[in-house]
Amino acid sequence: MSSCSTGFGRFGNTLRSQPGQPAGHKAQDSAWPFGLPGGEMAKRTFSSLEAFLIFLLVMMTAITVALLTLLFVTSGTIENHKDSGNHWVSTTQGPTTTQSSPTTQTPTTQTPDLPPSQNFSGYYIGVGRADCTGQVSDINLMGYGKNGQNAQGLLTRLFSRAFILADPDGSNRMAFVSVELCMISQRLRLEVLKRLQSKYGSLYRRDNVILSATHTHSGPAGFFQYTLYILASEGFSNRTFQYIVSGIVKSIDIAHTNLKPGKVLINKGNVANVQINRSPSSYLQNPPSERARYSSDTDKEMVVLKLVDLNGEDLGLISWFAVHPVSMNNSNHLVNSDNMGYAAYLFEQEKNRGYLPGQGPFVAGFASSNLGDVSPNILGPHCVNTGESCDNDKSTCPSGGPSMCMASGPGQDMFESTHIIGRVIYQKAKELHASASQEVTGPVLTAHQWVNMTDVSVQLNATHTVKTCKAALGYSFAAGTIDGVSGLNITQGTTEGNLFWDTLRDQLLGKPSEEIIECQKPKPILIHTGELTKPHPWQPDIVDIQIVTLGSLAIAAIPGEFTTMSGRRLREAVKKEFALYGMKDMTVVIAGLSNVYTHYITTYEEYQAQRYEAASTIYGPHTLSAYIQLFRALAKAIATDTVANMSSGPEPPFFKNLIGSLIPNIADRAPIGKQFGDVLQPAKPEYRVGEVVEVVFVGANPKNSAENQTHQTFLTVEKYEDSVANWQIMHNDASWETRFYWHKGVLGLSNATIHWHIPDTALPGVYRIRYFGHNRKQELLKPAVILAFEGISSPFEIVTT
Repeated sequence: MSSCSTGFGRFGNTLRSQPGQPAGHKAQDSAWPFGLPGGEMAKRTFSSLEAFLIFLLVMMTAITVALLTLLFVTSGTIENHKDSGNHWVSTTQGPTTTQSSPTTQTPTTQTPDLPPSQNFSGYYIGVGRADCTGQVSDINLMGYGKNGQNAQGLLTRLFSRAFILADPDGSNRMAFVSVELCMISQRLRLEVLKRLQSKYGSLYRRDNVILSATHTHSGPAGFFQYTLYILASEGFSNRTFQYIVSGIVKSIDIAHTNLKPGKVLINKGNVANVQINRSPSSYLQNPPSERARYSSDTDKEMVVLKLVDLNGEDLGLISWFAVHPVSMNNSNHLVNSDNMGYAAYLFEQEKNRGYLPGQGPFVAGFASSNLGDVSPNILGPHCVNTGESCDNDKSTCPSGGPSMCMASGPGQDMFESTHIIGRVIYQKAKELHASASQEVTGPVLTAHQWVNMTDVSVQLNATHTVKTCKAALGYSFAAGTIDGVSGLNITQGTTEGNLFWDTLRDQLLGKPSEEIIECQKPKPILIHTGELTKPHPWQPDIVDIQIVTLGSLAIAAIPGEFTTMSGRRLREAVKKEFALYGMKDMTVVIAGLSNVYTHYITTYEEYQAQRYEAASTIYGPHTLSAYIQLFRALAKAIATDTVANMSSGPEPPFFKNLIGSLIPNIADRAPIGKQFGDVLQPAKPEYRVGEVVEVVFVGANPKNSAENQTHQTFLTVEKYEDSVANWQIMHNDASWETRFYWHKGVLGLSNATIHWHIPDTALPGVYRIRYFGHNRKQELLKPAVILAFEGISSPFEIVTT
């Protein structure tokens, strides 16, 4: 996945951060589940260490496959916000095998809709934000696929930000939701739609709700239903799944409640010095005449919607911009929203003065776009052992091979790189927001279809028809990218398989069919996911395609990661189709990673080079052409008012029995003579601006707090105010100045460490830090209970220099 690579190296791939890695170094983007090297590996001998690792990988893979087969005959039931102790999880919500269309179900409740009708030009506008963080411990982080990169605390909370826009007469509406996750899983979308239908009836449906992920690589995994992603997550976490779903629905609820008359203004501008193309040699495969039309190999344009009420008071902002949120590299263990989240944080803090992060009426959504080949690590790829550039078509170094070729960001470390990139994005959005003057007017129109992307016939011209393929991942998928190498001796641009690994794959998973091999050429197939169905299909066949228009703005909801040129071609084709049927001068934006995840989409020409993005274009060389054809059909249906005549398409499945997390729930324990929340390491008596306050508490597993949400934060930084003779909260755990670390011990023992990086805005005075947690108590023959507790540091003083 991407970067949001599905992280499949967890199942046997020893992925490592290199010693002495450069500032801002990003780690592996992806590796396949078995961590099998490829490319030139068959042409050399293996060291004893490599041979031993290969043996381990084969054994681990065999055990994994055996478990999948054996465990499939069992199932367990769990309640909302709880993981069962079984290896298999059966969710209590949703149908047994597939979900019926949410629009056909009978609602149980109906929430009041729009305020009393008024005569105005514009839209009813509602904005909402809600926490969707999920677990911050005992779960993998989704995106890099690095073995052992599990969550061990929190840098910032993750939020779902919802924006509802409705016609003045209430006839049509749309909800755009930007969610701080690596991607949207099909299971998330189906469950969200089900809950919305139950509460609102037909107001919010599959055709007018877009769920778009920001693509942070530092969010939790575990919310998927397809086997490949469950393996990457090391199991399904119903606790995290329910937390995220509830957060998304809550953000829409808040936006719905806040609907009021207002106006939408649009602005556009270029963002400089925050992105590079991480596969420039692939980009150069596109026709010179096409490339000559553009000044850069990345899309630098940001599109901003400014949302105001009829008095001109700010309500919110939506922006779309193409860059990977991978400023935080794969040595990170703290859940956070990365560079795009930092931009949203800065904008909301600017507008919501006096509110804590995550609070306040103004909502700023920084959404993803065609970011497939776009990196924020602007210093580019260099060999970490020699310092020389490795910006070549194989992304490999003369000494050390591909594992030495890594890109770095502009900061001294990943935190500073995140701040630098995020601040530039925020500043451009702020500028465009302030100067926005062009009003968006016109009806809200929507179109949606489910499509079997493994079987789309594409009419290339009058005489030539091609088809998409069953899903498959190529060898270069296991190479990763310069944002995160795999650590394997396999290079990007691999166009031939090798006998050893092909044979091993065939023995473990079965042999790919001749049909899929031929269809996917020139991709050498590493994993034929489209032909693997146990215990459930490994990747989706049924995919959402969707367009929502707001007057002259069209939002194309893309179920994956389009490369730069792929995005340009789709936007141009959709715009032309609208114009052909009377809707002139449309602005088309791509909302990336929307509704379901299907990896990458390169151009046909880029596909021939088989770098990482092409190897991850799962439906074959004609994937982009298929999407263009499908989205043109949606645009035509909207422009000609024939959406009602379109088939809804085959409904996607909703699987009931899923592999649960293999990490057991155990009772928390405090050391003898101590209680949860007791201070183990106190703060120093005195600090100055720029220093770091550190306090260590007797802790408990933070995943308990995703189950029992008595406390809404793990920490607060509080200042004593003499004027009111009380403590005032200055920061919470959504603040970028605080960090919450959890250190797991043995037999239920653990510590919690809280850091506060004192900003230059901190005023002199007396402060303290509070820690909020939940411990799991388990008594013999009794069900576990989760109990809230808190700890308080001794007061400390911030003094002037």
